[in-house]
Amino acid sequence: MKKILYFILFYRVWHRYGRANSRVNQTEYRQMPYEVEIIAENLVVPWAIALSDDGKIYFTERSGAVRVIEDGKLRPQPVITFGPPFVSQGEGGLMGIVLDPNYSQNRYMYVMHSYEDEGEIYNRVVRLVERDNEAFVDRILLDRIPGGQIHNGGRIKIGPDQKLYITTGDAGNPMLAQDLASTAGKILRIELDGSIPEDNPFTNSPVYSLGHRNPQGLAWHSNNILYASEHGQSAHDEINIIKPGANYGWPLVQGDEDTSEVNIEKPLLHSGEETWAPSGIAFINQGPWQDQLLVAALRGEQVLVVSLNEEGTRVEQSESRFKNEYGRLREVIGADDGSIYLTTNNRDGRGNPDPTDDKIIRLVLRNI
Repeated sequence: MKKILYFILFYRVWHRYGRANSRVNQTEYRQMPYEVEIIAENLVVPWAIALSDDGKIYFTERSGAVRVIEDGKLRPQPVITFGPPFVSQGEGGLMGIVLDPNYSQNRYMYVMHSYEDEGEIYNRVVRLVERDNEAFVDRILLDRIPGGQIHNGGRIKIGPDQKLYITTGDAGNPMLAQDLASTAGKILRIELDGSIPEDNPFTNSPVYSLGHRNPQGLAWHSNNILYASEHGQSAHDEINIIKPGANYGWPLVQGDEDTSEVNIEKPLLHSGEETWAPSGIAFINQGPWQDQLLVAALRGEQVLVVSLNEEGTRVEQSESRFKNEYGRLREVIGADDGSIYLTTNNRDGRGNPDPTDDKIIRLVLRNI
């Protein structure tokens, strides 16, 4: 009887605390082409990752710190910790990060964060300059993006065209997504100095596409197709192919619904009645998952591996990896050496953290 009770106790403890330290289940492990390593833990909602040419791993914590992993070790001091007017409330705080294409020379990095001005919450994109593991704000590139407790978007990436792309949510005001005068509920595109590209679809506007509820992921196919992930209102999460000037329908439609009010682009893939809450996405250029789109899911607690046709315009298959293994996953990014990095967000107020959350996970190619 004591043995049975000990076994039950052990199982409960493992189920509660052992999830993040466990490998994938044995069936999935045999099929997995990657080893799983935990390279950092006890983090505060790590939101986004940027990888430098010299091997450093920069990442944001939503509470306001940009931190770095160097030579496999987490440096104890942040590169920068934001103070007022920075705020971290609800889904806002320090979110996206990307390094300049010439980072090794100019030491520019770009981040997106929430701030307060006269009692209102906004989001802005700023350029930082880093010197000797310390950074400071060099320039505000775009500000007064509507923000709030929910739907801040937050992903920033530099495209193959060397422009800065920014995802913004509707800030809890759905009709802003259809308002071309507002930067909320959009994907924005600006030059790296903050100016408006001459070939943007709307004259003198940073708006690149509209009708988005809460997009949180950006990635480019090798054919330069831009994909974005987006949270639906009730399930109906989307992966979209982003076209300049296109309208993606929110709040008029979601998923594969139709409307006669405006011309809309339908999603490449949507979750139907299932909830993924997709955040970071990455198009993988090498290794066993080459030419596949990876999607980090928060509520869905998984990585979706989406197989596409050669042109990248049609989904051929979608499968789940790491389902319920590590909890809520915010970021996924591929490295030049074939590794893949993930971040957990179990301490974001909606997860079930274990004692070592949050984590950065590295997937390394297995020797099979």
